[in-house]
This record gives sequence, structure tokens and C-alpha cells, in this order.
Amino acid sequence: MKLRSFLAFAGFVMLIAATYSPLFRPFGVTTWDMYDANKPYGIVVLVIAAVGIVGVVFMQARIARMAAWLSAILVFLFYILALLKIHTSFSFIPFHPISRFLASKIKFKWGWWLLVAGPALSLIGALRDKSRYKMPDQPEVAGSN
Repeated sequence: MKLRSFLAFAGFVMLIAATYSPLFRPFGVTTWDMYDANKPYGIVVLVIAAVGIVGVVFMQARIARMAAWLSAILVFLFYILALLKIHTSFSFIPFHPISRFLASKIKFKWGWWLLVAGPALSLIGALRDKSRYKMPDQPEVAGSN
């Protein structure tokens, strides 16, 4: 396995591990991973990472590249959605200082580092020249049209 393929593989494995790592700590009581925050979205990220691993293992550069870009876009969207969810979770409270105080008690945890590093590694590994996975030319058989 070439170094870039290994980087892409490690990035996709890191992305799968990041979906299970703690991302939020609401009120210091418990930790949430991606599936606690939004289970269908977490399953989509998990499937994209699995498709990326399959693309790397079977040397399908287009599939691995597409999965790397999709995983990066999905992680970016998840970060934006997490910020919006945190800052609007307590908007039903009519007293704005109380709602801001409660929103400040939801902390980000170390799983975000994995969630960003996984797609970054997979992009580094997947963005390579296309000539590495060319099929060898088949010799022409004499007399076939």
C-alpha cells in the first residue's frame, strides 16, 4: 500500500472513530457523540467513510476522492449545524441572559480534532495523480476485429 493510499485509509478510519468520540459535553454531566447529537447524520458520515475505505482498498481513486470530499463537506456542515443548535437551543426562554448562560454550558470536546483530521488526511491521500491506478494495456489479439 502506497503512502498516500495509507493516508487516505487512515483518514477514513479516523473519521469512523471520530463519530464515536465525545463531541459535546452539555452542562458537564454527560458527553455526546455524533449519534447522540444527530443519529441519521452520523450514519450518513459512517457510510461515506466506509465507501471511502472500500475505494482505497480496491484502488478506485475516483470513489476514494469523492468520499474524501463528501466527508469534508459533511463535517463542515455538521460543525455549522452544531453551532446553530447550541446557540438556538434555549431561545424559547424569554430572558436572553439566561439563555446565553445555558448555551455557554455546552462545551466542545476533543472528538472535533479527530472529526477534522480524518477528512483532512483522507483528502491528502485521495488527491493524487490519476496515473497511479491505470489498468495495464491489454495486448491486441491478432485476427480479432
